[in-house]
Amino acid sequence: MAVTAFQDLPLADRDREWDGAAAERRVREWAGAQDGPTARYRDAHVWYDAEKKDNFTAYKLLVADVVDGTLVAVPRGVFAAAAVMQGSRGGVDLPAEDRDRVRSHLATYYARLDETPPWED
Repeated sequence: MAVTAFQDLPLADRDREWDGAAAERRVREWAGAQDGPTARYRDAHVWYDAEKKDNFTAYKLLVADVVDGTLVAVPRGVFAAAAVMQGSRGGVDLPAEDRDRVRSHLATYYARLDETPPWED
């Protein structure tokens, strides 16, 4: 199990819509991950199962999209991932030992957006 290294991706416009399925397709194309996940593909997610890293289903909490050929963190994607960490949409199945690191990863983007993560309210 692994929390991805923080990529410090540029931020998309705050009002950019978030469509996770469309972002997934664009990220796969950008990352050259049509046949299987790549390191570039991993950079768009906050968490992955390192023991199953060759399976797309091992990657969770997509927060990035490709805009004009550049991988960017999408604020609404970050907010959606944080909501899932709080139990929205049924929550996410992650090891307990990874949850704080995932929250820290997301909180770094929240700080860049001058926002407070929901778990700190």
